[in-house]
Amino acid sequence: IFPVPPYSREQPIFTTRAHVFQIDPSTKKNWVPASKQAVTVSYFYDSTRNSYRIISVDGAKVIINSTITPNMTFTKTSQKFGQWADSRANTVFGLGFPSEQQLTKFAEKFQEVKEAAKLARDRSQEKIETSSNHSQESGRETPSSTRASSVNGTDDEKASHGGSAEAHLKSENDKLKIALAQSSSNVKKWETELQSLRESNARLSTALQESAASIEHWKKQFSACKEENDQLRGKIEELEEQCNEINKEKERNAQLSRRLQELETELQDKELELEELRKQGEIIPELMSECESVTEQLQAAEKKNKDLEEKVRTLRTEVEENKHRQTNLKTELKNFLDVLDGKIDELHDFRQGLSKLGVDN
Repeated sequence: IFPVPPYSREQPIFTTRAHVFQIDPSTKKNWVPASKQAVTVSYFYDSTRNSYRIISVDGAKVIINSTITPNMTFTKTSQKFGQWADSRANTVFGLGFPSEQQLTKFAEKFQEVKEAAKLARDRSQEKIETSSNHSQESGRETPSSTRASSVNGTDDEKASHGGSAEAHLKSENDKLKIALAQSSSNVKKWETELQSLRESNARLSTALQESAASIEHWKKQFSACKEENDQLRGKIEELEEQCNEINKEKERNAQLSRRLQELETELQDKELELEELRKQGEIIPELMSECESVTEQLQAAEKKNKDLEEKVRTLRTEVEENKHRQTNLKTELKNFLDVLDGKIDELHDFRQGLSKLGVDN
């Protein structure tokens, strides 16, 4: 039976989202994705049957319809992946979750539902055993009480209750036959269920063994992939280092190119200067001849300068002598002036005397 949610008698008790996988029926090792993307996976509880199911629907397609039994086991195979085997569906379901926390919640809910299913099965078995024991005990007690009453009763009681006792015994026998038939059918049913459970357990153990083998295979592949990943990471780091070295070399080359351009510019400038120096070098002989003539003129001028210096020395000596002479002349002139002043004073006094003589006369 594959009903599509929502259900009239079933209610969701837990819902999550995961990627759904099924074991490959041909190899029993590889996982086949049942959904292209993450879908809703829910636990449903049927109150009338007291049963639990895991159901997931992708669009209009039911990809999981698994009734949980006490014999099922949910196994975590990685941090984000878990699986369980369903003997009735003859497959193994796998769920991939976005996070380890969601996987842990789903596993805890699976264990809780499993315990509830086990408790419900135990209660139903107790009810069946109680009803069967009750019917058997009633079937045993009724004839003995009837016999006891027939033995212990008087002839009058036998006469008065004979017909009713036979009718009661007949009805009790009919009830006992029905109870025995039901118990035998229940026994056959439970034997069939037990056989199916044994077969499912055998399939489950086989699936678990295959799953364990597949897990070991995947672990080896995972370790190989991890080693390869580590190697690739090492190569990537080496390539990054090489890229860094290449970038550094590019920068160095750019710097060298700029330096080369600068040197080429300087070389051109130096070549221009050299050309100018060459042009000037052609004028050097003329300049040398001019320099020689200038040197000769300079030597003549130096000679003249020496002569002039000698003349200057002579003139200085003469100037000094003239200064000395002037000093002497000044002294003599001063003395002369002093004498002259004395003479002038005497003449003045003589004139005044003459003037007085003239007046007197």
